[in-house]
Amino acid sequence: MADSETGERKILVAVDESEESVYALQWCLKNIVRDNSKDTLLLLYAKPPRVVYTASDGTGYLFSSDIIATMDKYTKEVADCVIEKAKKICKDLNDVKVETMVVHGDAREVICETAEKLGADLLVIGSHGYGLIKRAFLGSVSNHCAQNVKCPVLIVKTPKQYSTTG
Repeated sequence: MADSETGERKILVAVDESEESVYALQWCLKNIVRDNSKDTLLLLYAKPPRVVYTASDGTGYLFSSDIIATMDKYTKEVADCVIEKAKKICKDLNDVKVETMVVHGDAREVICETAEKLGADLLVIGSHGYGLIKRAFLGSVSNHCAQNVKCPVLIVKTPKQYSTTG
């Protein structure tokens, strides 16, 4: 946990392709991270697991090694793009160490595991704001993390009028 004498904190921010993720990172930088604080900001992208199709799954789809390589290349490019965008948002920080991590697996699980493994002092995560039905089918990453991570979890909701594209 945080060193009480120096005020150094490890702040883990889960990032993905969404506007909600961008807003959560920006909100964190504005309200949580302090310049000249010697905080460490850890930007984490959870690369989704590759869906594996086998001959026994009944779909009739078999992917060649070329197609699998193309899929892997695409997911790596997405991860690189998300991390680069997050690093650009953090570019003006002074005395704040920014580290990046790309982990493989279900976001709910790997975010929790990474927070524990790194001894994060705070986990910041955006909320997609799904309703009850979508949340029931898709699951809520933020809710899962709030229930399972030992450190404090800050779930940032994006205002309706916010847009990174406009």
